[in-house]
Amino acid sequence: MSKLTRIYTRTGDDGTTGLVGGQRLPKNAPRIEAFGTIDELSSAIGVARAELDEVRRGRAIDQALAYTVADELDAWLAWIQDELFNIGSRLATLPVDRRNAIPSVHTEDVRALERAIDRAQHEIAPLANFIHPGGSRAGAAFHLARTIARRAERLIVGLADEGDADPTIIHFLNRLSDALFVWARWINHALGLPEHLWNATSQAPRLKSEEHS
Repeated sequence: MSKLTRIYTRTGDDGTTGLVGGQRLPKNAPRIEAFGTIDELSSAIGVARAELDEVRRGRAIDQALAYTVADELDAWLAWIQDELFNIGSRLATLPVDRRNAIPSVHTEDVRALERAIDRAQHEIAPLANFIHPGGSRAGAAFHLARTIARRAERLIVGLADEGDADPTIIHFLNRLSDALFVWARWINHALGLPEHLWNATSQAPRLKSEEHS
């Protein structure tokens, strides 16, 4: 890996960005949008990890449980950030320039996420209703990352038009979004915070002035 000795290069001032093989594409090209969204996803997961660190230093009702769950989830997120960097690197390289040494995700990684989902679901109650994102700050961060993972998946499916939609990457992102959903519920459970349930007959709050009329 080359050392980053200079952050700005001015080469993107013309609205293009460079690929690993040296080719340049417009910054709004589908491939650039795809691996840019992977970067966005990793950033959102970084926020979730920061929130987990706050959980570990906090004072939950059951701090031992909260610390254990946060510690386990942080280990998963650290691994996922590495995997997302591998995915981004692969997307930033045209198929003609790829070599066997380029890292990517594999079927075993998809299976690992499935095991993690099953493990977390054993710790939380089954859903009886739709829920809204929220709960703790950590839970909300997981939900935000989940929605970005879904968008990344959609964009990478769109690369099929260029003949470059790796099914394993798509499977990984699909399972990742499911994992982030379950993990949001798990950390909220560990913190003793209720789910935000969907209410199909919800009414707008009354104004303070209306309450006395």
